[in-house]
Amino acid sequence: MRTIEYLTEPGLAGIYWPMVLAGFAIALTCATLSVVVVLKRLAFIGQGVSHAAFGGVGVAYVVGVTGVGSLGQELGLLGIVLGFCVVSALTIAHFGREDRADSVIAIVLVGAMALGFILFEVAGRSAAAGGRVSPPGVESVLFGSFTGVGWRSAVLAWVVALVVMGVTWALRRRVVFWAFDEPAAEAFGLRTRVLGAVQMVLLALAIVVTMRLAGVILATALLVLPGAIALRLSRRSVVVFVLAQIAAVVGVLGGLVLSFEADLQQGPSVVGVLLGMLVVVAVWARWPKGQIVR
Repeated sequence: MRTIEYLTEPGLAGIYWPMVLAGFAIALTCATLSVVVVLKRLAFIGQGVSHAAFGGVGVAYVVGVTGVGSLGQELGLLGIVLGFCVVSALTIAHFGREDRADSVIAIVLVGAMALGFILFEVAGRSAAAGGRVSPPGVESVLFGSFTGVGWRSAVLAWVVALVVMGVTWALRRRVVFWAFDEPAAEAFGLRTRVLGAVQMVLLALAIVVTMRLAGVILATALLVLPGAIALRLSRRSVVVFVLAQIAAVVGVLGGLVLSFEADLQQGPSVVGVLLGMLVVVAVWARWPKGQIVR
């Protein structure tokens, strides 16, 4: 099997183990937020913010921060894109209330995508005129690839995963209350707007790291599919969060194995495996006593 060869050969293990470990980190990061995204119907917001990151990448490339080479370059790119995404997320949260939400998200999404395309073209022309390396293609940003993930990126992914899981754990009772019944949470004195803002910042952080390593499409998928799978298997809050993380890890592992064995791109392979899991779980849930954990 190619997978065993890639992970055990001395010359290849140093290339493929970082992408596997980074994949597990982004799976746990996104799955931690996925349940809230599904319950609060934030999937379209996640998609809007993930595509807004495309505009942030364009800004970074125009100012010469490509994320290639030094740690400063990588952190600089992460910081610029994260700032762009946080502003986009908070803009959506502030202006996109009730019946205006879909319109505000759509405006942010298409605006950021258009800006990203324009800035990518500007950066490419500037790089060609100055004899510098051109920015990566649009396809690599949208679909991503784990292939270029190194140990530094894997460590960064795990730091972000621990931050997201730590904050979510510290606020778990408030977040669950807010996610299931926001009006009741507000009536009991919870600062729901602050909770919403914190979730938006965590969402932006998860999207930036996932997009940096695996592309915009996978970021959107990992923020929706694990939560959707878990909620079809159980309604107990703690169990749902655990099942979402298991589903995400299994989906990433299965997608990477599929990509190794069939020589396919990693991001779409992970999405395909997660979609297959959702179909199986949806069919199972329709049978009597289909929820295996209540």
